[in-house]
Amino acid sequence: MIFFQIILYLLLFTGMVALVTRGGAVNALFFYPKPVQERAFAIGLADRTAIGKRRKRFMVLFCLVMLGALLFIIGVWNGVRDFKTAYWQALLFLEIMNWYDGIVIDKLWVGYSKFWVLPGTEDIPFIQTWKQVLKKRGFLTLIWIVGSAIVGGLIVLIF
Repeated sequence: MIFFQIILYLLLFTGMVALVTRGGAVNALFFYPKPVQERAFAIGLADRTAIGKRRKRFMVLFCLVMLGALLFIIGVWNGVRDFKTAYWQALLFLEIMNWYDGIVIDKLWVGYSKFWVLPGTEDIPFIQTWKQVLKKRGFLTLIWIVGSAIVGGLIVLIF
């Protein structure tokens, strides 16, 4: 059952990314490296203020939806009531999401899809190297160790 739940969780994650890019990848300019963002602003591809607002709205919605889904899966669907089990399940979901984002989203989807190439920025690298992916995902692995404790605590408090 956990495997099925993780697949659903990753589909939700992917759906959220697809949602922010409806209308074009430029709508998710905040995901790009700073040099790409600066070029996009300079050539009038996007407005700095609008992208900043879009980033804030998306990140708040994204965090709330992903946290809500995680609380629902662990606390309601799985019926977990103890911290230890909630912590380990949260850690499993969050770590898989972390590495999925780095490998499937960043390296495969972004790396091999022309959708993510912004006109006028083709000469600027925007795909993370394997070294960058490993460094970022390794750092986030440590963050999710703490984040999972927060999720586990919320589950015990709420349910």
